[in-house]
Amino acid sequence: MKLPPRVKLVDVGPRDGLQNEKQAVPAEVKIGLVHRLQEAGLKEIEVTSFVSPKWVPQMADNAEVMHGLRRQAGVRYSVLTPNMKGFEAAIAAPREEWPDEIVVFGAASEAFSQKNINCSIAESIERFRPVAEAAREKGIYVRGAMSCTVGCPYEGEIAPERVGMLAKLMKDIGVQHVGVADTIGVGTPLKVRRALEATLAHYGIDDISGHFHDTYGQALSNTLASLELGVWQFDTSVGGLGGCPFAKGATGNVATEDVVYMLHGMGIETGIDLDKLIDAGVYINQALGREPNSRVSKAIRTKRAG
Repeated sequence: MKLPPRVKLVDVGPRDGLQNEKQAVPAEVKIGLVHRLQEAGLKEIEVTSFVSPKWVPQMADNAEVMHGLRRQAGVRYSVLTPNMKGFEAAIAAPREEWPDEIVVFGAASEAFSQKNINCSIAESIERFRPVAEAAREKGIYVRGAMSCTVGCPYEGEIAPERVGMLAKLMKDIGVQHVGVADTIGVGTPLKVRRALEATLAHYGIDDISGHFHDTYGQALSNTLASLELGVWQFDTSVGGLGGCPFAKGATGNVATEDVVYMLHGMGIETGIDLDKLIDAGVYINQALGREPNSRVSKAIRTKRAG
């Protein structure tokens, strides 16, 4: 079994992780988190979202956060821009504050698409066409997030054909890279493998990533199944930000710390300093008044305490 020798992790904690937090997180804390992540060796960080503050009040400080970043060479900073209004806001600042990459999203579930954004999958992707075109014209990379690729809260199991259809739609509008996301964390290794294989019919192995939620404790198993397929890029979230495991319908992102520990234990390089990463997770969770949702963080900090 040939595994990738190196893996790239995209930490989505500052954006995907914090967006559902009820308490307001100050911009300087978000900036501090991004700085700690890049100091730990992360080369790709999802920073914020240019969406209506009416829908996602936590991201209302997006421009302030982008302005406050101390950018590091070799790090790619991405933002979510779900429509042209969002994209225009993201590039309203001086060029040096623009994102390096924008993210658009679509669901593999028709019911999820209707309930979330009141339109069909095909209609939702068409909305992103001008965003993808405008970004590429400006030299900004375009990534697509494909949600509900193995299961949906309304439809149940999702057929791999739906995932393939969504990947093709993304490809057709100029999306350069897609993430295969198990949004509600119900996936198991074979189901995830089928979703990835359906995506590989439209994208090369270097242009897809896995995004696994740990709601049912399957995220590391699903990461391993993806590695066996040759997938070498994954979205993770520092301190497991993005849903409390005790909350109803929580979708907790897999903790970056847990994935890094597993990869290093398999002899796979990440370029990440695990100790600094653990400290970054402690920093943001202290600001939220709780413990990091990472077993590796807890085990290593217990060991540190002697």
